[in-house]
Amino acid sequence: MAARDLFHEAVKVALQKENWVITDDPLKIELGGAKFEIDLGAECLLAAEREDVKIAVEIKTFLSDSPITDYHAALGQFLNYRLALELSDPSRRLYLALPATVHEAFFQREFLQISVERYQIDRIIYDPAQEVIVKWIS
Repeated sequence: MAARDLFHEAVKVALQKENWVITDDPLKIELGGAKFEIDLGAECLLAAEREDVKIAVEIKTFLSDSPITDYHAALGQFLNYRLALELSDPSRRLYLALPATVHEAFFQREFLQISVERYQIDRIIYDPAQEVIVKWIS
C-alpha cells in the first residue's frame, strides 16, 4: 500500500461532513497489467435527482520545496487515474484535492490556470485544519 498523504484523514472527514459515504480507502483498480490506488472512493445520494453520485479523490499537499515538481507528479498521476477510471468505472468522477492555501497561492498562477483548464482537472479545495471542503471546481 502506498503511503498516505499528510491530509488524508482531513479530506476524508471533510467529505463525510458533506454526507459523502467513503466506499474505498483506497480505491484499488487493476487494469491492463497495472495496479492503481486512488486515495478515496466515495458516494453520495443526490436527493433532487434520486441517483447516487460516485467520485474518486486523489489527495495532494504540495509541501515540498518545489511545488511545480509536485504539480508535474500530481498531473501525471491524475491523468493516468482518470484514464483507468474511464476504462473500469466510467460512472465515477475523479477529483484532485488541494489545500486551500496551495490553491490560493500556487494555483492562481497563469500557467497553472491554463494547465488545469486544458487537462480538465476537477478539484476539491479543502481546509485541513478545519476539516472542511471550501470549494468544488469542475
